[in-house]
This record gives sequence, structure tokens and C-alpha cells, in this order.
Amino acid sequence: MRTYAIGDLQGCHAETVALVERILEREHGNAPPAILFCGDLINRGPDSLSTLRYVQALAQGSGGRIDAVLGNHDLHLLAVANGIRPESGSDTLDTILAAPDRDALLHWLRERPLALFTKGHLLVHGGVLPQWSAAQAVALAGEVETALRSPDWAGFLAEMYGNQPDRWDDDLRGAARLRCIVNALTRMRFCSADGEMDFKLKESATVDSATGLMPWFEVPGRRTQDVSVVFGHWSALGLRITPQYIALDSGCVWGGQLSAVCLDDRSLLQVECPEFQRAKGKAEHR
Repeated sequence: MRTYAIGDLQGCHAETVALVERILEREHGNAPPAILFCGDLINRGPDSLSTLRYVQALAQGSGGRIDAVLGNHDLHLLAVANGIRPESGSDTLDTILAAPDRDALLHWLRERPLALFTKGHLLVHGGVLPQWSAAQAVALAGEVETALRSPDWAGFLAEMYGNQPDRWDDDLRGAARLRCIVNALTRMRFCSADGEMDFKLKESATVDSATGLMPWFEVPGRRTQDVSVVFGHWSALGLRITPQYIALDSGCVWGGQLSAVCLDDRSLLQVECPEFQRAKGKAEHR
């Protein structure tokens, strides 16, 4: 069974269906493939509801072969649905919030993982702090997953937002600990050599070295160098396929491509995406 990872969908339903069908056509006659989505299934694109329904149906009918990690937009939907965060002018969540199957969709979404490890690849939405090994990242993601699946999951969401603490400490506890984990796995792009996260820089793939910041995957000695990290979240970075990491957000919702990479051989499948949002003035949640 071959495994494919797909970048940020952001509510682009037609492109999602087209790319999945290309994967299934390519694998026709072989064992059904595993398909893993890198988060941000919804928001900003033209059909968030159909996209979420489609991925949910794929996952529920796959026997565990198909899954998705949570991204910051997915968590934003859960927070908006619970009155914890207001909608922004660029959100395209109304159809989900008004859907008759809203509760089932939100329940399925909040049961998704924040990190997955398969075939020597660690899959997250945002990034991995340099102090964390792959095993530690999966274990820490599990702490957040437990909170999201608990009876007081809305209470966890109410405590989730904020930029502090901006660096990891094994002694962190409670809401601060979970917030730091969420921020790294779903929001991080740049950090310092000692793992201090920056949340201001969003629209660039580079940073002035004088700031002491660098892309999280370029931190010297990061503990996930022994695996390949697969992530989305960074459309300004674009598609990058290297032995150490695979960056999969190729800007579908901004008129780029929706990309899938086979983790077994690093082969690439893409579909072109008509521009839905203008890149100028785009904003990001969290």
C-alpha cells in the first residue's frame, strides 16, 4: 500500500476531488492507497462544506487508510462554532455552521490527530520545535488530542489562543503547555535557534538573519533530522521536496496548485487551481 500526503485544501472542493481521483486512477490495480491530508481542510475557499463532507466520507469509509491532521483553520472553525472566536471577513464557514450535519462534522473534525507518523515521515500542519523528536511530537500531540476529545473540549478551546509561552519547556503544565504544543504544530513558521517561536512573519519564505530567526526546519541540530517532516501551512514557501522535509502548501486557494506527494518514492501529482482569493491583503487566523 502506497501513501500519499496532500497539502492544504482550504475549501477547494473541486480540486480536492480531482486530485484524489488522480491518485486512485494511478493506483488502480494496486492495493488501495493511504491518503493523508496536512490540515486546513476548510476556510477561504469556495466550498468548505462540501470539502469537509468529502474528506470525512473518504476517511470513514477507508478503514483507517485516509486521515487528516488538524490545521489552524480547522481549529478556528471549532472555536467559531462554540462562540469562542468571531468569524472574520475572509471566512467561508457559514455553510458548515448552518449545515444539518454540522454537529457530526464538528465531532469528526475534533477527533482528528495533530500529528501522524508513517513510513519514516512525521506529518503535521505547521512545524515541529527543534527540541522535539518525532516520538515526542506525536506524544505531545496526543495530549492536545485528549483535550479535544474530552467532555470539556470547548473549555480547552477557550484557553487555546495566545502567543505565550513562545518556547517549549518540559515543565510547562495545564493550558500553557497545550497552547505551546498547538502553536508549534499548527502555526509555527519561523523560530530562533533555541526554539523561540515567531508569529508575526506570515507572508514570506525568508527572514533577515539579523533577527536571529530562521525557518523551523533549518534550525541546526533539530531532533527531527532523522525523519522526513511533511507539513503545509506555508503557501509563501511553496512546494519543496527534500530528504529532510516536504512542504506541501502550494497555494491552491490563491490560484496555485493542490499538491500530493507519494511518500514511498517522492513522486508528485498536482492539479491547477483557479484563483479564488486575492493574495493581496490576505489574513491568517492565529
